[in-house]
Amino acid sequence: MLRLAAQMLRHRIGSAVATLVALTLGVTILTSIGLLVESGLRYQPTPQRLAAADVVIANRELTVTNREFDGEMVTTTVALPAGGTVPVALADRLRQVPGVATVAVDNSFRAVVSTPVATEATGHGWSSAGLTPYRIVAGNQPGADDEVAVDVGLATTSGSTASPGDRIAILVNGGVREYRISATVERTVAGDGPADALFFTDTHAVQLNPHPGRADAIGIILAPGADRTAVVAEARRMSAEVGAKAYTGVERGKLEQPEALAAGALLVEIGAVFGGYVALLVIFVVAGTIGLAVRHRRRDLALLRAIAATPGQVRLMILAEVGQLSIASVVLGVPAGLFATGWVHRQLVERGFIPEGFPITGGVVSTVAVAAATILVAAAAALIAARRTVRIRPTEALGEVSVEAPRNSRTRLYFGLGALAGGLALTMFTTAAGGQAALGAAIGMLYTFVLAVALLAPWINRYAARALGPALRAAWRESGYLASANLRANAQGMVTVLTALVLSVGFGGSVWFLQDNLQRHTIAQSRDGILAQHALVSATGLPETAVDEARATPGVVAATGIRRTSVLMSWLSEVEVVGAQGIDPEGVEQTMDLKVSDGSLAELRGESVALSSLRASSQGVDVGEQVSMWLGDGTPVTLRVVAIYERGLGFGDVTLSRETLDGHTATDLDDQVLIRTESGGDAGALANLVSRYPGSGLVDTSAINAQLAKDLALSAWLNKLLIGVMVGYAALAAANTMVMAALARGRELALLRLVGVTRRQVKRMVHAEQVGLLGTSLLIGGAIAAISLISVVRTLTGEPVPYVPLAGWISIIVGTTLLALVTTVLPIGALLRTPPVHGIGIRE
Repeated sequence: MLRLAAQMLRHRIGSAVATLVALTLGVTILTSIGLLVESGLRYQPTPQRLAAADVVIANRELTVTNREFDGEMVTTTVALPAGGTVPVALADRLRQVPGVATVAVDNSFRAVVSTPVATEATGHGWSSAGLTPYRIVAGNQPGADDEVAVDVGLATTSGSTASPGDRIAILVNGGVREYRISATVERTVAGDGPADALFFTDTHAVQLNPHPGRADAIGIILAPGADRTAVVAEARRMSAEVGAKAYTGVERGKLEQPEALAAGALLVEIGAVFGGYVALLVIFVVAGTIGLAVRHRRRDLALLRAIAATPGQVRLMILAEVGQLSIASVVLGVPAGLFATGWVHRQLVERGFIPEGFPITGGVVSTVAVAAATILVAAAAALIAARRTVRIRPTEALGEVSVEAPRNSRTRLYFGLGALAGGLALTMFTTAAGGQAALGAAIGMLYTFVLAVALLAPWINRYAARALGPALRAAWRESGYLASANLRANAQGMVTVLTALVLSVGFGGSVWFLQDNLQRHTIAQSRDGILAQHALVSATGLPETAVDEARATPGVVAATGIRRTSVLMSWLSEVEVVGAQGIDPEGVEQTMDLKVSDGSLAELRGESVALSSLRASSQGVDVGEQVSMWLGDGTPVTLRVVAIYERGLGFGDVTLSRETLDGHTATDLDDQVLIRTESGGDAGALANLVSRYPGSGLVDTSAINAQLAKDLALSAWLNKLLIGVMVGYAALAAANTMVMAALARGRELALLRLVGVTRRQVKRMVHAEQVGLLGTSLLIGGAIAAISLISVVRTLTGEPVPYVPLAGWISIIVGTTLLALVTTVLPIGALLRTPPVHGIGIRE
């Protein structure tokens, strides 16, 4: 049977190549995604800064238990956006635990050092140096508040070496202080993390710590011979009492490299969201391609049945053919997927999505899973496609396959109508609802409608052929009549072609343009919402006094400090990270316009909050009602809603008062101060303001919007890459199926020419067919894209009409037209060059 299958493949080289191409590219894409996801799951950061600590107590996660609709309790754990803290008092209790040799409190804070160029660093108290451990290379440990020990890597930045006794300027807590280098230090264990450590006296580190009485972490070093199990158990019990967690072993690395952990989570998220859609797309394309290839071979299969081949033997032969193609696709696709993963990894590092050095590991599990899934999908698709041919009686086989069956399965019709009804229901739900629920429904509409088209394609083709018949006959006369008849007769055979074209247009016209709309509206909201002309910014933050001094500066109308952060909010059974900002409401109406639709930002004081309309709808709250959330460090709060605004894309979905955020952000400093001045204000006065806060700078607010546009374009790159892969694969599926369908018409075209139809009439007939099929595809795909895009954009921005660049629609229409013409006209042209007498004998 294997030999027969191989012979059949050699004699059906066109369909075999088309199937192999679809399978190979599917394997390539899924292998790349699988390897990225496996790398994200396997990633375990190695402890470096805390390598010498046996136990580290910290508060970095929030665990929430919610009840599902069915009553089941679901536990969700998310990382704290601002990082939590633990009470310093816990250290004294831990020192009393038997077996504990050292307990070090780690107070960490951001700093910028000039050695000789501005370099970001992290400050600590000297006692926490033993948690790495660090050793003194030269000099002595800091003994006064104006002394600091510097990592040798930081001391040699840009080739210039700072030595003990030298004085350096350090920007910390919004101000510049001068320190004397008391020592240079280095790690005693190897590590590939950044050499950015500064060590102050413990007393001074407490003064610089923005969270009085709290610490970032507490490290424990065990005494020799201590009962490790008992100490760890006691540390976990004590840490749980204060809402923290005890980390041991490789878990300690999670505390040091949040960027790498976020990168691993990003890779897993790509697989969970995008990978699922790609897998469905690959399954559909592979199933459609194999199904079309089997349909084009019905005559061969029927002949085998007529010469006494049993249904089981025919199935076995089909499985053998598909098995050989699947194995070949795995052999070709896996190396291609590994190569593609390497390129994607380099791009992700260059664009800052994952840190440099993040490893791509594994591959065995993902490769085996992709290979097994590919073979199973291909085999299932082949058996489903051949089920009708192998079931008929041998005496009816040849006659049965001469013409297309006039009827289709009622089950298919019912499922198609059900999918269509589901898409319409999601449309109505999205139109009536708002918030995240509406957004999720709008995204699901696209896939539901495409599924409905795939199931209802035979009926769509027939009705479209009837409806277009008069127009085709009027434009192409005899050729139009033949085209209309062919479209009706081949309604079933063109199912895969129609679906692939609709899929290409639907994806390209909705998901791709969605990203453009998000960027456009975010930039527009930020541009229109910032009323101030200037912004005071700093690398490490600005204290509240900067706002007061800005307001007191001559020519300044108003100044507003903005503190960027994130909060955690429950939605359904999940906990979401939501962008937020903290502001002082005094004079905010003169520096910012959030487009408040209800309430007033002037009331944003104390335990209050303002929400975007999207977030308010998601949470089901209105002005005057209470809403619960967690601040960035995990502190639960219940706040009164005092305003609802429309510009959530440009300014974040949550706006808090700065007093609510005090003590709950990483620095407790403002990221920027928006300054509005009178027309022709005194530039010199503002320059004096900058001089009072070394390390700060005054920029035009247009520069903020320009930087926002760059950041959005950077983040959009990944989304567009993923979307481009999906659209490209869908377009390939369309090209693949259309070439196969065209090449299978050799006997049909030869028969037409033998009965007197000229080559010119045949070409016109094919052109008319393509116009009918392409018009139907563009109409349906465009309608699906429009409905999906309008629903999502309306949900996110409130705008009834989405932005669609003219060049975008032209590229979709022209690209789809060229795709249809090239993949049909060229193969048909090749068939017409074959003499009709010879062509009539070509196998179907």
